[in-house]
Amino acid sequence: MRLTRCHAKVVHMSAVVKPQSESRRSPKPSPAALNAAAASFAALTDRLDYLGPEDIEQVRRAYRFADEAHLGQLRNSGEPYITHPIAVAAQCAEWKLDAQALMAALLHDAIEDCGVTKAELIERFGAPVAELVDGLTKLDKLRFNTREENQAESFRKMLLAMARDVRVILVKLADRTHNMRTLDDAPREKWARISRETLDIYAPIAHRLGLNQTYRELQDLSFRHLRPWRYAVLAKAVAKARGRRRDLIQKVQQEVENAFAASEMSVRIAGREKTLYSIYRKMDEKHLSFAQVTDIYGFRLIVPTVISCYTGLGILHQMYKPLPGKFKDHIAIAKLNGYQSLHTTLVGPAGVNIEFQLRTEAMHVVAESGVAAHWLYKAADPAVATSDRLGTKWLQSLLDIQDETRDAAEFWDHVKVDLFPDAVYVFTPKSQIMALPRGATVVDFAYAIHSNIGDHTSAARINGDQVPLRTELKNGDVVEIITAPVSTPNPAWLGFVRTGRARSKIRHYLKTLAHAESEGLGEKLLAQALRAEGLGKLPEDDAEHQAIWEKLLRFTGNRTRSELLTDIGLGKRIASIVAKRLMALLAELGAKPDALMLSRERFATSDSSVSQGAVTLDGSENSSVRFALCCRPIPGDPIVGYLGHGEGLVVHTEECGVGQRLRYKDSERFFAVEWADEPVRTFETGVVITVRNDKGVLARVAAALADAEADITHVEMADETPQDSTDLRFVIAVRDRTHLEAVLRAVRRTSSVLAAARTIPVP
Repeated sequence: MRLTRCHAKVVHMSAVVKPQSESRRSPKPSPAALNAAAASFAALTDRLDYLGPEDIEQVRRAYRFADEAHLGQLRNSGEPYITHPIAVAAQCAEWKLDAQALMAALLHDAIEDCGVTKAELIERFGAPVAELVDGLTKLDKLRFNTREENQAESFRKMLLAMARDVRVILVKLADRTHNMRTLDDAPREKWARISRETLDIYAPIAHRLGLNQTYRELQDLSFRHLRPWRYAVLAKAVAKARGRRRDLIQKVQQEVENAFAASEMSVRIAGREKTLYSIYRKMDEKHLSFAQVTDIYGFRLIVPTVISCYTGLGILHQMYKPLPGKFKDHIAIAKLNGYQSLHTTLVGPAGVNIEFQLRTEAMHVVAESGVAAHWLYKAADPAVATSDRLGTKWLQSLLDIQDETRDAAEFWDHVKVDLFPDAVYVFTPKSQIMALPRGATVVDFAYAIHSNIGDHTSAARINGDQVPLRTELKNGDVVEIITAPVSTPNPAWLGFVRTGRARSKIRHYLKTLAHAESEGLGEKLLAQALRAEGLGKLPEDDAEHQAIWEKLLRFTGNRTRSELLTDIGLGKRIASIVAKRLMALLAELGAKPDALMLSRERFATSDSSVSQGAVTLDGSENSSVRFALCCRPIPGDPIVGYLGHGEGLVVHTEECGVGQRLRYKDSERFFAVEWADEPVRTFETGVVITVRNDKGVLARVAAALADAEADITHVEMADETPQDSTDLRFVIAVRDRTHLEAVLRAVRRTSSVLAAARTIPVP
């Protein structure tokens, strides 16, 4: 009806066009008059017919407030600034967003540019509108050290607000779309940065949420400002091709209409043209010329029902031959962003490949407007538009990632990997379908089911076959996860997981584990330092000693005892300094050092062969203790411990040159450490084996190492010109020095081996 009225109005105006002489006398509207029209509420009124009178009045109030707040501000084009909020609100009205969203669109720059406070917005327009505006507001740049840090924090704030209320990102995308449409007015030096940000962030978010029309427009506008020359050349080429193929397109359209009419099926046909950016990307990625891109044009067929989609597919396949491997059923298996359509590529007249998309009206609305379809399309059964279909499952996952990630840059790294919705579809053993990003692994699948399953994953089967955990999933795989109570996340998983959810869960677990281990190490180090002051043990964390711990925490600046011990374990606090302060506090209460213990500890400190009260290492310390790669200590080696800045305890051999230089520079950070009587795991060390260049020598040496129960973790050969002999350098895992000696003896007995020795660290 609206389209008909519009046509009637155009016809009426053309019927009363004045003679040329009269029209010449009518003055054109001045720029000031045009600006005034664009800045008035009337520019928005015609789009609000879906709102009630009360809602329209609320939007009008927000307009008046914004107009007053932006009074005197101009855009780069010279237009009043209020034209921008009106254009943003107009785009939101196209999506039929509610009055609160439209008010937020009009007010979205009020806090940032006009000094309006959130409290003032709450008082005037209510908390929901104020929260939307706050979610859209960038953070104060003065709070951050770098532009990247500020940008990451701004995106985190926006995305979290978006996860709580999707209207935030809809208004933000409308804002970015209008800014891109008017980017020609901005200084040229800003084009590349804004366009790249739009291409890397906002366009993928629009795609992820199913806003296809906005996604395509943002891509093309970014491309036009990033690569103006290439854009112009491609636009010219597409226009020429459009002219050449006009007759072909019209012929195909007519034939399709006739075929559907003969089958008595109603259909609405629309042409679809590939965007210039997608053409450019395809040419660039696949190294094609423009002439080799065959799917520039296509048709979109809107039919009444889902059954009609499949019936229409049969009609098309009877008309033209389908191209093998080019059929996709996104109705049975919707994309991650809720998109549903049947896609097929057919060989049309003159051998030209033409893509057809078949969908219902409801699918078309979701395909073009994604999450905005919640407002645009009111289904008879509201349950049809499930949250999973409309992409809000991804929005909820943002809150989950935020729970484990407090650093803005790290949060943004997690989110970026989930922004591109190319997906693989796999099945659980109970035939439940799951969509994951392309390249996702078995571990991603486990965490997608539940974080508890991911944390305890020990093995997996795909289609009944045992596979490594790093195996990438393929469409149609049936994946079974095997868990074990003793299994825990492995740091190596971070090297291959694809989803932000899995990555954040693994990192959170490892950080929590490292915190607990560092606290335990800190307690050991503080107890050891306190023994050097003549006290046998730490005061208990109880009511009797609460005052002492509070005074000590005020001295160190920590909030809790646990935080203090963790800082000591991480090397952020020196145990000996804390111990001296603690001893002074205890002395005020009458505690006296044990003279025998004091003399014994001081004697132990001066004699490195004696290690009374040393930290004992058995290999179970994990991330709180690291064994230096420069010397690779193993049980039996004389060792020393260096408490690095924020990296926990690093263990060196006594003769290690690196350790000796550190000791010379920073002796108070060294602590006595010793091996446990029975270490619980093997330790890596380096060996160099000199061999004759005989056939099969590497295999014989590897077999000898395996027979001696030494695990090979790394091997490299000297990169030299061919000679009679060469050096093989291995990193092997052994139990202790005795085991290492046995391994070297076994290797020396192997044929073609000239020498075998442990790698000696450089002094």
